[in-house]
Amino acid sequence: MYIYGSTSLNSCKDEKRAGQGGLTDVPCLGDLLEEDEEEVPMQDEKKDKGEMEDCAPVTVALLTETEGEEGQKGQDHKLITVADVKVDVLQVRKEDLLVEEDLGVSEEDLYLGAKELLQGSAKHAGPEPLFEITLPKVEDRCSLDPMVDIRSYGEREWKGSTAKSALIRKGYTELSQRFGCLRRVRGDNYCALRATLFQVLSTSSQPPAWLKEEPIFTWLEDLEEQLGEWTFPSGCRQGEGSEDSVQQLKRYVKLLRNRWEEAVGCSGAEERQRLCEHVFRGGEEELGMLEALKVLMLARASELHAAMQGGGDVPVFCWLLFARDSSDRPRAFLSNHLSKVGFSGGLEQVEMFLLGYTLRYTIRVYRLYMTDTEEFVTYYPDDHKEDWPSVCLVTEDDRHYNVPVGQLDGLQATEVPTGASQDLTADRLDS
Repeated sequence: MYIYGSTSLNSCKDEKRAGQGGLTDVPCLGDLLEEDEEEVPMQDEKKDKGEMEDCAPVTVALLTETEGEEGQKGQDHKLITVADVKVDVLQVRKEDLLVEEDLGVSEEDLYLGAKELLQGSAKHAGPEPLFEITLPKVEDRCSLDPMVDIRSYGEREWKGSTAKSALIRKGYTELSQRFGCLRRVRGDNYCALRATLFQVLSTSSQPPAWLKEEPIFTWLEDLEEQLGEWTFPSGCRQGEGSEDSVQQLKRYVKLLRNRWEEAVGCSGAEERQRLCEHVFRGGEEELGMLEALKVLMLARASELHAAMQGGGDVPVFCWLLFARDSSDRPRAFLSNHLSKVGFSGGLEQVEMFLLGYTLRYTIRVYRLYMTDTEEFVTYYPDDHKEDWPSVCLVTEDDRHYNVPVGQLDGLQATEVPTGASQDLTADRLDS
């Protein structure tokens, strides 16, 4: 069907009789409509959209004016098909049509009083909620989840059919023969520090002598240049007055010492557990003690590095710690590793050795993804099993750590004697 886009029906018939413009072979709209009425029956106006899409493309003759000779204009007819035309449909959202209404800006609003504005807001306000839900703040819950059965936890969390799932489940089954329950630790980049400190405070029977020594604060003063740009989490606020970073870190170290002494002074394991439940709630007190652990780790690293430089005896892990290009000296260790702990990264394995040396505790870690290997149980460090107290952690990937507990009172089993095998069979015999 051809449609003449620039003339009326009568003029189309006149041009056909006159034969002008070289279009005598092009039928006009009137003839085509008459032919269509004879050949095409009347169709329902409510035609299905799918049938309309099957119609053949319609050819349209567009008249465009083109420049001819001087002082004359001719008409050139260009034939195009609708199928060749691309139509972009822009959807208009209801929100766009109601922009002005949503903004609520009008000339009348400019002259309304405060009382009238409040009445207008109440008029357009939605219905009042039937009830309110108050989400708990971070400080309203402990950073460690309540105890769950270890074997049930492993079966629930690793119920897949992959080889790794089966291996982790087997590790939890083996661990359940040693411990009865597990407490999940808050999954941020403080988890290694948090899990270790929680275990230390909940099992300590006597305060560490090193924490009372004045040289600790002397180390902090010696590190003042490095500590000037210390990064604190948002929950740690500076004290009153002109407290700088060094003074703030000293305050957190004293807080750690005081809380440790309080835990030791508790009448029993149950009272220590209540104290830890109160302290580990994600607030400034907990974060401050974790930052204190970090600065104590830096002080210990500086001490060990100085001994290395002087040719003294140092633990084997020191050579690994300072062999990295990113931590060849204490300042680089702080900038590239320790300062990121709690923010964008956690402790690496070699730094777990440093944490053990800082606390003078042996950290025994059950690495479930290493089940059936000699590294299933790893000690950080492994050279003070006899003379240092120990705590136990559980990890599935050497990144996140949880806390195993044996009884409801949180008592931990004693350490395996030196020379015993690291498998669980020897552990059970020792227990």
